[in-house]
This record gives sequence, structure tokens and C-alpha cells, in this order.
Amino acid sequence: MVAPAHAFIVFDPSNYVQNVLTAARSLQQITNQITSLQNEAQMLINQARNLASLPFSSLQQLQQSIQRTQQLLSQAQNVAFDVQEVDRIFQQRYGAGSLSASDQQLVADARSRWQNTVGGLQDAMRVQAGVVGNIETNRSQMSALIGASQSATGALQATQAGNQLLALQAQQLSDLTAVVAANGRAQALTEAERTAAAEQGREQRRRFLAPGPGYQAGNASMFNR
Repeated sequence: MVAPAHAFIVFDPSNYVQNVLTAARSLQQITNQITSLQNEAQMLINQARNLASLPFSSLQQLQQSIQRTQQLLSQAQNVAFDVQEVDRIFQQRYGAGSLSASDQQLVADARSRWQNTVGGLQDAMRVQAGVVGNIETNRSQMSALIGASQSATGALQATQAGNQLLALQAQQLSDLTAVVAANGRAQALTEAERTAAAEQGREQRRRFLAPGPGYQAGNASMFNR
């Protein structure tokens, strides 16, 4: 009779250590992959923020302000902001006094020049009033743009807010240009009227001092007799 064999459990320390190291490496790889995926997800979130458009736009209000100022300039009275029109009016009404013009024509020209001057002053005041009216709109738009810039979540929103602030400054410069142009026009009309009036005064004095036929005797009747 042969005695049955008994099974013995054999523990291999080196093999155990190798298995533990392999499991640790696998766990580290999985951890690295999770971290990489998290970084990619955060990068996509940041890109989405950078590409997000600014939710506020002041373009329409700025365009309306510029249009109002342009309308005021286009309504210039008598002498418009047009090179050809300025040349025609100045040649016609502000040139050297004509020696052949009648006294009535001289008076009419003087009145026309006075009307041009008054119209220019009124236009300048209307442009000034329109620009002052834009100040409150510009203030509210600037406040909103600064708030949008400070709360921007990405590069695109910050850039758009900065661009709109630059557009607001450009609109303010255009208003300033309009005021300077209107004031300069009014001043030029005033000086032109003064110069033309001096020339016309010399012509009228010449006519007054010009020798005439003198006194001519004649019959006079009084009380219808």
C-alpha cells in the first residue's frame, strides 16, 4: 500500500513583491490618466471661457450718438459744411464790394451776411447742446463697459470690452471735433461779415463823397397853390 501525498502551500516572497509593484504601477498609470483627463477638461473649460463673447454691447448707443451729432452738422443754415457751397457763398456775398451794385442790393447783401452769422452762431449752440446731451449716455455706457470688463471671464470678453471702450473714446472725440468745427464756422462767419461790412462801408462812403450835379433850382408849391 502507497501512502497518499499531501499538498503544501508554497509562499514566494519575491513573486509577491513583484505582483505588488505591478499593481502599484498600474494604479499609478490609472491615476495619471485621470489627472490628464481632468487637465484636458479644465483646458477645454478655459478655452470656452476665452471664446465666450461679451454679453454687453454699446455699439448701437454709440452709433446713435454719432448720428445725432451728424444730423446737427448737416442742418447747418445758409452756409453748409461743403467746400463748393462755401466757395460759392463767399464769392457771391463776401467778395469785394461791387461798384455797380445798387444801394438796395448792398443792403440786401449786408442783411444776408448778418443772417449767415446769426445762423452760424445758432448752429454752434445747437451742436454744443447735442454734445452735452450725449454726456449722460456716454457716462452710462462707460460705467457698463467698465463693469463688463472687470467681470470678464475670458480673454475674448476682456478684449471686446476694451474695444468698446476705445469706440466710446472715438465717439467722444468725434463730438469734440463737431463742436470745434461748429465754433470755428461761427467765428469765421463773424469775421467774414465784419470784413465785408468794412469793404461795403468804404464803397458807400465813396458814393456819398462822389461829386454830383449839385443843387438845381426849381419851382416849389406849398399848400397846393
